Amino acid sequence: MTEPAVPTTAGSALSAELSAMPLALTLVESLSAAALRQRSATLLQRHLGLALAECLYIDGSGRWLGRDVGEDQFDCGDFHHPYAHVIRSGKPLLLSVADARIRLDHPGFQSQVASLGASLHLHIRPLRGGQSGREWLGVIVLAGTQARLKVLAEDPGMAAFEGLLCRLWTRLAREQGERHRSQILQDSLTKLNDGARRQALADRLAEDLLGHSNAMQALRRHIVRAAETNLAVLLQGETGTGKDRVARAMHQLSARAEGSFMAINCAAIPETLLESELFGHGKGAFSGAEHAREGLISQADGGTLFLDEIGDMPLALQAKLLRVLESGRYRPLGENEERCADLRVVAATHQPLREQIKEQRFRADLYYRLGQFPITLPPLSERRDDIAQLAQSFITDFCAREGRDEMGITPAALRLLYRREYPGNVRELKNVIDYACAMTPHDADIDTYLLPGEQGGFLTGSGLEETPPPGEDATLALPNDIVDLRQAMRDIESIIIRQRLNRFGGNRAQTAQSLGLPKRTLAHKCQLLELDIK
Repeated sequence: MTEPAVPTTAGSALSAELSAMPLALTLVESLSAAALRQRSATLLQRHLGLALAECLYIDGSGRWLGRDVGEDQFDCGDFHHPYAHVIRSGKPLLLSVADARIRLDHPGFQSQVASLGASLHLHIRPLRGGQSGREWLGVIVLAGTQARLKVLAEDPGMAAFEGLLCRLWTRLAREQGERHRSQILQDSLTKLNDGARRQALADRLAEDLLGHSNAMQALRRHIVRAAETNLAVLLQGETGTGKDRVARAMHQLSARAEGSFMAINCAAIPETLLESELFGHGKGAFSGAEHAREGLISQADGGTLFLDEIGDMPLALQAKLLRVLESGRYRPLGENEERCADLRVVAATHQPLREQIKEQRFRADLYYRLGQFPITLPPLSERRDDIAQLAQSFITDFCAREGRDEMGITPAALRLLYRREYPGNVRELKNVIDYACAMTPHDADIDTYLLPGEQGGFLTGSGLEETPPPGEDATLALPNDIVDLRQAMRDIESIIIRQRLNRFGGNRAQTAQSLGLPKRTLAHKCQLLELDIK
């Protein structure tokens, strides 16, 4: 390699060149420590005819020397490179490139000097700043002829240049540290504001996704987070947990809220028609296709496509859906040209997709592509604290839908709802409430005898079954797992009194006479048993 020409300027001329005003201004105009280091190296290499000039900086930990060009880092305690010797001793070091290649085997250092001629020398100088000059900044490495480097080592212009470099470096580093601290503070405030905004959105969701339980609060927070992204969402959970409502709420909170929300139940449409429903078809694509038709993917362009019961999608169609998710491209049935769609996919299933993958009934690649943001919906058994709020909401909806007067629900009936098991989750609870509302007389509240039982009868608080109609005496089926005899006796007494009250149209005098009780005693029992029939 041809060595750089050595200028013939004397030391005093060199001093004047390095301390020239334009060069100083170039350094002063640097906006960051990294820019300062790069400008300094460029000026030295260009004006002094050096083969290499570079500033290395010590990172915040004090352990590593970093480079602004390249990704190499040098451990300050690793003496396989010369920078460690300079850092440890605090003194400049002059060595030949040939000697460095023989004695030092650090791969990063060797790659740094690989392009230098063997006859050149390296001059490595420590750089310190601060008022006392004890604040380590880094090192500067210069490569050139031995004669030139010796002149630079003794030149006052070089010393002045280094002094200016270190002062500017120290100032910029401190300013950068202050900006960094300011940015951390700003980021913290932004996070607080984001947290407040997200909480406000989650609270707004509570108007549609009811429930004050911890499980529902966590679910609403997940929905807000998912709505902020364009990631595909996979909703998993038992049947009846409200996956369709969650999907729609996510769409309404997202940046795609102005677009269409298109939904399809993959289990409700025959396999032969499902592809056409999704991708659309051209005229004459199959028998009966007299007109071209846009599919749901096209209609959801710019919006959200909700695929319910994705676990029932045929394998062949899964592969085509995967292509849409990965490339945004699809082809309607019977057409030759591809189309593009920008949509967000939300899929839902109550089936164990991992088990289906093992049985080769669901594609693993589609599962992972759909599950970029997985959300599991809690069953009603994990949010029993929400039953009262849900029940009252369903009662209100029924009355508005059916034009009925407002009605309530008795504490006894509510206790029964708390104890009940719900394989169908919230959907089952709604069906129970709708049935009870339909069976409740006008100007009355839902009571225990109006709630449908698991076997088609009526459940009481202790699990006793009472066969309708309520106007006739019922045959009581006593369970074998009674653990509280007193409570069971109270429940039996409640059933009998309620049936007699119904038989006599709520007339307590006739009911008391038929049971051989004083009217005052019957009134007291009705109060104790929370029987609200007048």
